[in-house]
Amino acid sequence: MQIVIRTYYGKGTKKFFDLMETHQTKVQAQMSTVEGLVSYTLARNSRGGFSVTVCQDKRGIKQSVKAARKFLAQHAPEISLAAMHISEGKVIAHVK
Repeated sequence: MQIVIRTYYGKGTKKFFDLMETHQTKVQAQMSTVEGLVSYTLARNSRGGFSVTVCQDKRGIKQSVKAARKFLAQHAPEISLAAMHISEGKVIAHVK
């Protein structure tokens, strides 16, 4: 399994997470189209927020990036995020 963690912070982040919270059903529907998706979590924190995507393979991770971009292009083209940090790797342990 593969994982990608996207950490969002800085200008535009609050608006981004407000939109994601408002449209959480649509976000879930969009991410559920990713082949090999094991889990997807989107959460706020004091600096902004983050998403955690776990997929069966790197192909699924790449699809998740495309799905997220597609969602933003359709629902929030005016939002520009100032900063994002991406961490990607192979899952060692995953508990459901």
